[in-house]
Amino acid sequence: MNLKRLPRIGTTLLATVALSTLMSACAPLVIGGAAVGTLMAVDRRSSGAQVDDQAIELRAANRLRDTLGGRANVSVNSYNRQVLLTGEVNSEATRAEAEKIVAGVDNVRSIVNELKVMNSPGLSQRTSDSLITGRVKAGFVDARDLPVTNIKVTTANGVVYLMGRVTQKEADRATEVARNTDGVQRVVRIFEVLSEEELQRLAPAPAAQPGTSGTGGGTGSGTEAPRQ
Repeated sequence: MNLKRLPRIGTTLLATVALSTLMSACAPLVIGGAAVGTLMAVDRRSSGAQVDDQAIELRAANRLRDTLGGRANVSVNSYNRQVLLTGEVNSEATRAEAEKIVAGVDNVRSIVNELKVMNSPGLSQRTSDSLITGRVKAGFVDARDLPVTNIKVTTANGVVYLMGRVTQKEADRATEVARNTDGVQRVVRIFEVLSEEELQRLAPAPAAQPGTSGTGGGTGSGTEAPRQ
């Protein structure tokens, strides 16, 4: 390892972590109360699903660690109660056992098991995966036409997994951006595709202007999907 490069790597990792935190579905629970309401409002999951996702990730991770110990290195990501398992296990039997354990967690709707039977990657691969995740998220922000708070990005061994509730157009656009990101070997989509009509129903109602009454007349067009 080149020790002279460590400060630069550390700075890059800090930037990646900061971006990931801002765009993470978990962020609403660790920041100010006003921001909690705002972020939950633009999230296309129900508030109940958001809370369930965080509980699923915590409970599943704890059960996997307690049961499998050193036989597995598993990352758990949940979006709208659909769980993605990535990481490494020591055998096919452990892979199946991990899925069974997670299936027993309350409120899990479905599981995508992407666990690989292989040795755990070293620090360099994990660092690379973190950097790739940060690049993909930054690409989504730069694209300006993607609902970045509604797309969850996970990277394992160079493979990028995309989760979220998006339209077909958004899914295709996000896939294009991810595929053209440096270091990405493959993109796996685990999207829940919404129709334009469903998206309109999920859009938050426009806030009332100060000084207007609840019975005020005012014409307006249909609400748009939140744009990040």
